[in-house]
Amino acid sequence: MIPNAKFALVMDSPVGALTLTSDGHALTSLLFESSKERPGIDELKPDAIVKETKKQLEEFFARKRKTFEVPLLAEGTDFQREVWGALTRIPYGETRSYAQLAKSIGKPKAMRAVGAANGRNPIAIIVPCHRVIGADGSLTGFGGGMENKARLLDFERGQLRF
Repeated sequence: MIPNAKFALVMDSPVGALTLTSDGHALTSLLFESSKERPGIDELKPDAIVKETKKQLEEFFARKRKTFEVPLLAEGTDFQREVWGALTRIPYGETRSYAQLAKSIGKPKAMRAVGAANGRNPIAIIVPCHRVIGADGSLTGFGGGMENKARLLDFERGQLRF
């Protein structure tokens, strides 16, 4: 189970079932249905944090919201948290390469480490790791599946409606 998960809620979305977890003070994860970290989550009850996150995600998918306003608490190293913070600064509908992301945190040679941190992001969509692409513009790995990454990017660019 996700560390610090005391509350949880599973919601349907245009990109599949999403599991939201909270420690009672902040959102601790947003997992896609395919995640291997879900065991034990179904036994948890929802709280105000996961309910509000669900509401904001529904607004996002209805094109009524581009940013999120829920407290976040992602467990990771200082470097991972720095990368995740940089992800939240990528504007809606835009993308960045791993090299651009590494440069934005002042570590231009840390592209692989940035990629690894991006892949360990526990709060997908809200911390928009789907907005990171290869230097050549190609889509790269995504925990929610490549099809969902493409769909989220197309949605944000106005090329897809859910």
